[in-house]
Amino acid sequence: QVQLVESGGGSVQAGGSLRLSCVASGRFFSINSMGWYRQAPDKQRALVATITSGGSTDYVDSVKGRFTISRDNAKNTVYLQMNSLKPEDTAVYYCYADQRIVGVLYDYWGQGTQVTVSS
Repeated sequence: QVQLVESGGGSVQAGGSLRLSCVASGRFFSINSMGWYRQAPDKQRALVATITSGGSTDYVDSVKGRFTISRDNAKNTVYLQMNSLKPEDTAVYYCYADQRIVGVLYDYWGQGTQVTVSS
């Protein structure tokens, strides 16, 4: 089992920055991918950014050049540095992790952290 705990959300004005952190804990062998999703009011949860254990990254187009995902494998922690924030970035941000056990992929989610960007 993997438990994910996010931190770093909050309120900021447009153009500002926030850094989200997510720590994975529990009994597990190794985590494959980690990442961040977000869910705005009345919208479905959507991918923001992911990073593999090897450091390969992927971003949704709307955050490219503004957000940076990084990972510390020794600390089982993933970060999301968010710069030049826009009101449309307002959402609950969820940490994600997965691991493969005997060929089966298991995914895990944090409780979410609110990010509010005011204009």
